[in-house]
Amino acid sequence: MSGQKRQKPLYQRGEYKLFAVPGRNHQIVWYDDQGKCERRISAGTRDERAGRIALDNEYTKKHGGIPKCPTCGQPLSQQGELVAVLIANYKAVKPPGDAIHPRLDHVMLFMEGTGRETDTVDKVDEGWAGAFRKWMGDRADRKRSPGTIENSLIQLGAALRMGGVTPAFATIPTTELSRTPQYRADIKTLAKMFRYCLYPEQARSEKETQRRRRERENLLRYLRAAVATWARPDAIMDIDTRPERGQWHPLPKVLSLNPVGRKQTRKYRATLPIARQFAPHLDSTDGPYVNVESVDSAWDSMAAKIKLPKGGQAGTKLIRRSVSQIARKRLGEEHWVQGRMFLGHHKTSTSDLYALFDPANLGRALAVTEDIIDEIESLCPGAFCDSHGTVVSLNTRRKA
Repeated sequence: MSGQKRQKPLYQRGEYKLFAVPGRNHQIVWYDDQGKCERRISAGTRDERAGRIALDNEYTKKHGGIPKCPTCGQPLSQQGELVAVLIANYKAVKPPGDAIHPRLDHVMLFMEGTGRETDTVDKVDEGWAGAFRKWMGDRADRKRSPGTIENSLIQLGAALRMGGVTPAFATIPTTELSRTPQYRADIKTLAKMFRYCLYPEQARSEKETQRRRRERENLLRYLRAAVATWARPDAIMDIDTRPERGQWHPLPKVLSLNPVGRKQTRKYRATLPIARQFAPHLDSTDGPYVNVESVDSAWDSMAAKIKLPKGGQAGTKLIRRSVSQIARKRLGEEHWVQGRMFLGHHKTSTSDLYALFDPANLGRALAVTEDIIDEIESLCPGAFCDSHGTVVSLNTRRKA
């Protein structure tokens, strides 16, 4: 191919590219950073599908992951591999904010805490899964629901299957284990959450007040985004304003909760018009909106301080449930389809972006959201704006 303009590759993964060569086997080409030169090898086939598999295997040799069978393309069985390796491989292909990460972290903590760090996949059976359920249920740091515990095993099963291994344990459908919490917060309680972040009690000096506000800044960001978007916690933690993410569109004030390149799942992430009180916060952000990996600990401290119900009734999803319930009463059932669109329960189409403020689209839900924010702001000045109506943000960066 030297001396000629190279055609577009048939396939690319990372730095590896697959090219067709007339009359010969396909070639795999990549740039060798260490040797400072381009290298190429034969894919050993003229078939594009087989060539893709060959390239994938070259990629995994360098970067890790699961090699594929050169004949059928299925992942090679990792039956004798370490469980920790398959978990790491699975996490590597998922975006950082995906809920699978904390769920599989529980499995890793279980292995570390019970001397199972070197367990191989063939040891993960019904007894192993049962021991995990008991260990999670007995943890003293925080009470986990049976559904939360089972979700970790469901993700472990997915990691094993990606490694070509059929799990030797059965999981229980979470619908049989989980009960939707019945508690909903009212406007006054939502305002208390913001007040906890902005006006810390029992601070002995202005310096201590400012320190506590900084410590609670990311919880405050989470609260603002949750009220404005009605989104699930994982989607909120994934909000990022960098252009390449394709999420924040500042001119129409539209936020796509699903970043570019992330496949939509059953828990659909909507594209929404953003409340006038929240849009300036996104405009003033360059990168991740919430600057930590988790707000769970900060949420728990707040929940204890303002005396939210216990027993799984008031986790970080409480705002989604509460705001949507308040909005449903105000929208009325005839317009509730807009609420369902906000929640991601009713999928929008591309044309919806051109009529965001039409009452037949999302305009009513947006107006109700703005009214809720105004009421929170009246009870807790500074929840979204300062006394002059301008945005106040510490603009901290995400921790590594």
